[in-house]
Amino acid sequence: MTLDVPNLKEFDNRLRDEAAEPTLEVPTEEPTKKTQIIAIYGKGGIGKSFTLANLSHMMAEQGKRVLLIGCDPKSDTTSLLFGGKACPTIIETSTQKKLAGEEVQIGDVCFKRNGVFAMELGGPEVGRGCGGRGIIHGFELLEKLGFHDWDFDYVLLDFLGDVVCGGFGLPIARDMAQKVIIVGSNDLQSLYVANNVCSAVEYFRKLGGNVGVAGIVINKDDGTGEAAAFAKEVDIPVLAAIPQDEDLRRKSANYQIVGTKAGQWGDMFAELAENVADAPPLRPGPLTQDGLLALFSAEETGAGFVLEPATDEDMRGSNAKPKESLEVIYDDA
Repeated sequence: MTLDVPNLKEFDNRLRDEAAEPTLEVPTEEPTKKTQIIAIYGKGGIGKSFTLANLSHMMAEQGKRVLLIGCDPKSDTTSLLFGGKACPTIIETSTQKKLAGEEVQIGDVCFKRNGVFAMELGGPEVGRGCGGRGIIHGFELLEKLGFHDWDFDYVLLDFLGDVVCGGFGLPIARDMAQKVIIVGSNDLQSLYVANNVCSAVEYFRKLGGNVGVAGIVINKDDGTGEAAAFAKEVDIPVLAAIPQDEDLRRKSANYQIVGTKAGQWGDMFAELAENVADAPPLRPGPLTQDGLLALFSAEETGAGFVLEPATDEDMRGSNAKPKESLEVIYDDA
């Protein structure tokens, strides 16, 4: 096979032309496909698994068929849903079955509770591979299991917010999801990740992609308002503000579901489920680093700091010596 360089250049130029378009219209109507595939992103430890387990449980209570897929190498998305019990991952199970000369079956990797179906993609062992590549391999296995023939109202994908990695950015880059939801909090690092997700969506929109951001869920909301201010600046809605509450923290730590009509937090998760279902995919306007820092007081972020350039002498330290000059100096006549 020979590479047609002129065609390659033509394709590259077309992508550049598309990226230069100032206005690529984003569909704002409700998704037309029966199954809504939604990718949820957020910084590690921000509460994605907590949010998703309770959201999926509430959707099932509302009569929806829901599939929750953990796409984080930590494989902890389904732990709350299954009372803390680890779920066999698709990648690990596939490896074991392959060594035994067997094929993976649905019952080996997919489990259910109260109407929610859930599974974990998994990832490589520590220090032995790329987590993003593991995600890609996991989805290849899902396709072999018949992913495109499954009948669900919602498929929720729990992704680590490191969209710099191609694997974790897969749903955005390949239009695998109709929309993205961000889980964040009132802290700089989680909003930094949220802004990166918005930047990734914007980048692929410019290349002709179709994924949009449906909104942000503010978790552990302490009322300081930075996450809400971020949402306003990038022009996405707040789908829910889950308060920083001791009852929620304790129940989450004890693997108790709170996204149920029978509990005190049922109404909040019911409203979140409705907002997630109805929110259209929007094109966000990501912030610059300075714009992101401006959401916080300078005392918290050091936003007023002025950069002082280093010198060659600074770098050499005790090794610094006067440089010999090539200038010719003449004696006085």
